[in-house]
Amino acid sequence: MQNDEVVIQSYLKITSEGKKSKLPARLDFWQSATGLFLGLFMIAHMFLVSSILLGEEVMYKVTKFFEGSMIFHQEKPFIVSIVAAIVIVAFVTHAFLALRKFPTNLQQFRIFKTHKSLMKHGDTSLWWIQACSGFALFFLASVHLFVVLTQPSTIGPNASAYRFVHQHFWILYIFLLFAVELHASIGLYRLCVKWGWFENLGLQTLRNIKKGMSVFFIVLGLLTFGAYVKIGLSQKVTPATSIQEMQQLDAQLYGNK
Repeated sequence: MQNDEVVIQSYLKITSEGKKSKLPARLDFWQSATGLFLGLFMIAHMFLVSSILLGEEVMYKVTKFFEGSMIFHQEKPFIVSIVAAIVIVAFVTHAFLALRKFPTNLQQFRIFKTHKSLMKHGDTSLWWIQACSGFALFFLASVHLFVVLTQPSTIGPNASAYRFVHQHFWILYIFLLFAVELHASIGLYRLCVKWGWFENLGLQTLRNIKKGMSVFFIVLGLLTFGAYVKIGLSQKVTPATSIQEMQQLDAQLYGNK
């Protein structure tokens, strides 16, 4: 009977009692919940990463703080891996649920494109940017999250800068920056509109906040990007240099201060 219930809901979108299925609403809720979590995490992550703008030592101390140095009196990089694993689960879940809204064939794509062109509706265009940036994040964010998951101890001013420049991750990060900031700011804006959050501010005010958020975090990201590249270019490395050596350099320079 349970299998029959699933079949009925999947084809007719109603329950066996003839009631409208609540499954789409539940899926929408979890898509919104995971999107909200990831959007807020993006904001926190951007501020933490940009600590390099306050100095290399500040960035190192922030990194070690999130490795539990204040609690355990020594670094526990596995804490970073645990956080990365949680983000990966939320990211995969959100992506899986968001795929329900993507055009799945050429006909659906043409219908949407025609609709967007005829309506010239701002929020429809924003959804399209969000969909395209989300598709890019499938690939870009996955690489970044895997590196953080498997190499949590190699985060620091010199180690991260080495990864930026000498391991050529700057190519990934420059595209990731624009994709994640646009996707997150639009996503948070659309969540506010969808669920009626801050509706007393008015739609135009929410749009202005969204624009300001996009500009602010992209500029902050570019400044942060430049800071890591500058450090990386100043490093004296050889083909035999490894990121572990840069990690040890960070510990020597800032670990005992």
